[in-house]
Amino acid sequence: MIDYYDKIIVAIAGSLLGGAFLGLLTGLGFQTGLFIGTLIATLFVYHAIFRNPPLPTTDPRVAATAIVWHAFLVVIAATAFF
Repeated sequence: MIDYYDKIIVAIAGSLLGGAFLGLLTGLGFQTGLFIGTLIATLFVYHAIFRNPPLPTTDPRVAATAIVWHAFLVVIAATAFF
């Protein structure tokens, strides 16, 4: 049986792959397409972590996961534009 969080993982991977294909198949550029895919993936991560968290919101792992994901997003953005 596919769980809610399995669907979230597939949605994250799909949005990243979709962004990569968008960058490859259009004139946007690979890094821009990947950045767009990352922004869409961030929405799924936000929903999974803050709207429907697998752990109680008082658990420090929830905040740590959000910090790590947003640090990754900043690194991707910096790589794409600098």
